[in-house]
Amino acid sequence: MKNLLSILVFFLSFISFNAQQTEVLTMKYEDVEERIQKENDKLLVVNFWATTCAPCVKELPHFMEINNKFKENPNFKMILVSLDRLVDKDRVVRFIKNKNLTAEVILLDDIKRMNTWIPRFEKEWDGNIPVTLFYKDGKKVHFNDGEMSKEDLEKTISEHLK
Repeated sequence: MKNLLSILVFFLSFISFNAQQTEVLTMKYEDVEERIQKENDKLLVVNFWATTCAPCVKELPHFMEINNKFKENPNFKMILVSLDRLVDKDRVVRFIKNKNLTAEVILLDDIKRMNTWIPRFEKEWDGNIPVTLFYKDGKKVHFNDGEMSKEDLEKTISEHLK
């Protein structure tokens, strides 16, 4: 009976672990643009990254630390837009869990139209990642091309969150 109880506990733990798997929304450019406009009552931090981008992966712990600091503020929201391929969605989900990403993650499934949507986000963006855009009241207020330090991220948020 004791063995049966142990097996049952293990099985239930396994089921509940699987039930907690992270889901990643897949969107086209227009959906992300619409999402940015819907969050127009907040300072919205939108970071474009990929699991295969070393500078992106390096800066993510800073982003999570800052996200955790500000996430209770109703005027703040962080979204991480993954530029990984749709076929790599499972890898993105595992990455989110392994790195304990606390911000919302969206998988942008629109790689074929990059030359169309990149300049719509930012004319100065040459397509390299990481890139971070800051929106307030639905309007872009800051563009950061390249890796962002924790200090610069926090400073930019603090300047625009007022």
